[in-house]
Amino acid sequence: MKNKLFLVACCVPLLISCSSSSTQETSGTPGPEGGTPNDFTEWSIPKSEVFDGGPGKDGIPALENPNFVQAQSVSVLKDSDLVLGFKNGNDIRAYQHIILDWHEIINDKVGDVALAVTYCPLTGTGIGWNREIKGTETTFGVSGLLYNTNLIPFDRSTNSNWAQILNESVNGSLLGEKIDLIKLVETDWKTWKALYPSTKVVGLNTGFSRTYGVSPYGDYNTNNSRFLFPVPKDARLPSKDRVHAIVDGKGAKVYQFGDFTSTNIFKDSFQTKDYVIIGNENFIVSFELNEEQNTLVYDYVYDGTSDVVAQDSKGNRYTVFGEAVSGPDAGIKLKPSASFMAFWFSIPAFYETELYSN
Repeated sequence: MKNKLFLVACCVPLLISCSSSSTQETSGTPGPEGGTPNDFTEWSIPKSEVFDGGPGKDGIPALENPNFVQAQSVSVLKDSDLVLGFKNGNDIRAYQHIILDWHEIINDKVGDVALAVTYCPLTGTGIGWNREIKGTETTFGVSGLLYNTNLIPFDRSTNSNWAQILNESVNGSLLGEKIDLIKLVETDWKTWKALYPSTKVVGLNTGFSRTYGVSPYGDYNTNNSRFLFPVPKDARLPSKDRVHAIVDGKGAKVYQFGDFTSTNIFKDSFQTKDYVIIGNENFIVSFELNEEQNTLVYDYVYDGTSDVVAQDSKGNRYTVFGEAVSGPDAGIKLKPSASFMAFWFSIPAFYETELYSN
């Protein structure tokens, strides 16, 4: 069985994160083959639960400043394929899962934003990270390590290891440092093209020979009983259900696509903060509201022909990225929540998790 796991893991990077915040000392085991370990033996997650996925450090090659093509030039992407979308002014980009399945991290520069698109195929988590840390711009690579079956990136400036779902450094000179999140919108390719027809998308000419469009994990995404590494399970939902998680401290609150059958927009509170959550069968987004914004009424106005999804009682109309494009407050942005899409099982593996109930 061990050999079988190794062969599967070699297809793509397997990584780990943690739910424990207790600092542990280890005797200093060497890092994964193919890379240089850092000299720090202190981890903020249980080192005994950090697994070597097999391919080794940089064995899954992260991409750096990939080439992009226009949406109309894309032939491999199916309408149902998932993408992670980013917008900076008029620069709109999509990072498709079928490429991230094989590379897991894309280091990009979008105008003035140093973006790392981090994606773990085993936990279904696509999270945008700011590559500028403590005033220094860096890039991230795939360590080949996993915690709770989740990706552990490393930064090339300090060689520190980071837990993706925790969004913090768990080993190295940056131990305990939190990453600044950058808002991404996850949806299917058909919806993203309708939201942003002028979008660019990562080209298949990555410099690596991969069978993009064929998952290296087979039916892993849909098989609720298939796992490659040990991970806690929570029976409240099917393990591989895609959910939207808002995280705060050690806690998380989860929203399901089924929460948007009777209404597509509602306000909710979590950990003393107020949010507006907007969703349909294709995407879920959420924003943190200040005191004034929380007194307003929000209506769902998405019609599938533009990126405008909501309007407040002052007349402001907001895009899926929270930008007010018209109304008395035009030009402002709603504050993005600390949130991301994920397979259900991965959230309670890291956070004390509650489910939204309407």
